[in-house]
Amino acid sequence: MLWWIWVLLGLALLGLEVLTPGGFYVLFFGVGALVVGSLVGLGYGGPLWAQWLLFSVISIVTLALFRQRVLRLLDDRKPAPAMDTLEGEVAVLLEDLAVGTIGKAELRGTVWTAQNVDDRLLARGQRARVSQVDGLTLKLRAE
Repeated sequence: MLWWIWVLLGLALLGLEVLTPGGFYVLFFGVGALVVGSLVGLGYGGPLWAQWLLFSVISIVTLALFRQRVLRLLDDRKPAPAMDTLEGEVAVLLEDLAVGTIGKAELRGTVWTAQNVDDRLLARGQRARVSQVDGLTLKLRAE
């Protein structure tokens, strides 16, 4: 096969990779076609069956060796999602909470399970600061 046909096939496969969502499979077949096209252009391609064999071997070997590395490289560069934390926010107690007890508090318009981790009583209606979030339980201290 002519060298430029391999190059066009490689470019088409690379373009197809751009159009497909994630995965990075077609990319390595595009690279294989470009490598075979380069070799054929330099006169090292051999007969057609050897070109197809070389294309298959290069594509599968690069896929096996480099796909996980490419995926890891791209995952590391994704920005971490913004995390909304409730620590430091102020909640209003809906009931009296003795030291260490669990009750209810309102924060951001939602009723939460709250635990008094302060060393004194927290009274109903009192504002308390969230010192820690443990699952769906707010650990509160007097403000």
